[in-house]
Amino acid sequence: MTRIHLAAVFAAGFTLAACANSGASYEPIADGPTDAVYAQDLDACQAIATERGYINGDTRNNAMIGAGLGMLAGIADDEVNDTEGAITGAIVGAVAGVGATMIETRGERREIVVDCMKGRGHPVVG
Repeated sequence: MTRIHLAAVFAAGFTLAACANSGASYEPIADGPTDAVYAQDLDACQAIATERGYINGDTRNNAMIGAGLGMLAGIADDEVNDTEGAITGAIVGAVAGVGATMIETRGERREIVVDCMKGRGHPVVG
């Protein structure tokens, strides 16, 4: 495996590890005082947000699309042979597709927390 292949694999691993609970642990800004019920509801809403997993259908689709586009770009690169370019492009494209979807999922998890808290009657502003 070339250095770029190893770097892409390590980058993907670090990205997955870093995003494990992000978004779901979001604490919205309350417009008013908070109490014990608020804290209990926040814990419950954060737990609900973790149900939106990072590895989902969108992640798989975007990884495949990224890999396909990256493979085509790698084949088109005249500086490397087609096989090496295709493999490298596919890995980089897949990592980019997964990364973009994970950032999107992080935002979705934050929205779930805010919407859940509003649904439980707490005056949160985001």
